[in-house]
Amino acid sequence: MQYLEQLRYHLGLSMMSCRWKQLSIFLAVVAVGCSSKPPDEPPVATPSVSLSRDRVPIGSPVRITYRFDVAQNAKIDGDYWVFVHVLDPEDEQLWTEDHLPAVPTSSWKPGQKVEYTRTVFVPNYPYIGEAAMRVGLYMPSSGKRLTLSGTETTRREYVVSKFQLLPVSENVFLIYKDGWHPAEVASDNPASEWQWTRKTATISFRNPRKDSTFYLEWDARADLFNPPQQVTIRVGDQVIDTFTADSKDRKLMTFPVSTTQLGPGDMTEMVIEVDRTFTPTGANDTRELGIRVFHAFIEPKS
Repeated sequence: MQYLEQLRYHLGLSMMSCRWKQLSIFLAVVAVGCSSKPPDEPPVATPSVSLSRDRVPIGSPVRITYRFDVAQNAKIDGDYWVFVHVLDPEDEQLWTEDHLPAVPTSSWKPGQKVEYTRTVFVPNYPYIGEAAMRVGLYMPSSGKRLTLSGTETTRREYVVSKFQLLPVSENVFLIYKDGWHPAEVASDNPASEWQWTRKTATISFRNPRKDSTFYLEWDARADLFNPPQQVTIRVGDQVIDTFTADSKDRKLMTFPVSTTQLGPGDMTEMVIEVDRTFTPTGANDTRELGIRVFHAFIEPKS
């Protein structure tokens, strides 16, 4: 009996030892996998970014100029996207601005300087303070990221700019008065919001008493009209500009507005008017629709 007990004891130790060895091997494999990183490859380009201003209020437009100085020995095996991550000092992501570069990466030549500018509206995110912008190049189908030259944070993600986010109160506040349908939000992207105009839609705002720029990001049902709708922007009886609503894709346009056109009053009313409207074909939808507006913004000249 005593012999059997001793045998059980030694067998138990042996099995425990085997389990520990198996566990050690497993943990070693996991550690190798977790510590692995993409193999070192020569950088294909040096990225840099400049903003039209380094203090940007929430909700305002900012012009971002991207530049890639292509390396002399660069070889790029396809059309990569530029990923753009904007983060707070705690590395919490505020928003992204991924896009295809103006020149496809498959066309980049060694030594070439690729530069282009995009205007984006800062999303309405509840954060004020310093923000950092990081960029990289990636292939959506595989997730592969290319090596760039610069300050790398993690996984081929490079810091290219820092700026200050200011409160939305720094902007000229717009009041959407008559002629607007209720705001709608994209089901797959809560940051994408718009309002349809009726035939005539009015925006009211405190007169900045400065030459200004009016930003309008819009699209239209160009497929429903032949010829396309004509849009007129005016203040009172003064026409600021007219344009043809011929785009089914989002389009950003800017219009200069002089101090004289803004008028002498404390408040200014700007009207967006279309020459024709349509009614959706969906059941029980009898709305009169003009164009779809994603952003409207007044920027006084500094």
